[in-house]
Amino acid sequence: MQLVLFSSAFCGPCMQTRTVLEEAARLIPGASFADLDVVAHVDEAEAEGIEATPTVLIRNAAGAEVFRAEGAPSLNQVLVAAAKAL
Repeated sequence: MQLVLFSSAFCGPCMQTRTVLEEAARLIPGASFADLDVVAHVDEAEAEGIEATPTVLIRNAAGAEVFRAEGAPSLNQVLVAAAKAL
């Protein structure tokens, strides 16, 4: 499972979301976390249809997107969404 954060440098909620996703990745066996700055990863952000930061994507082991949310989620929200990916 992969937890992906599309963020931007001056985004306050992105910092909070980064902390939440790092903790979720620590708690979920086999999960990885990727933080992609939309300026540095313009092509990926456009390909994923990212329109706001923070945007969180959760992909299952096969790489399919199973969850997407804009804004800063709580740890509980991420864990519930991640459970759907298992």
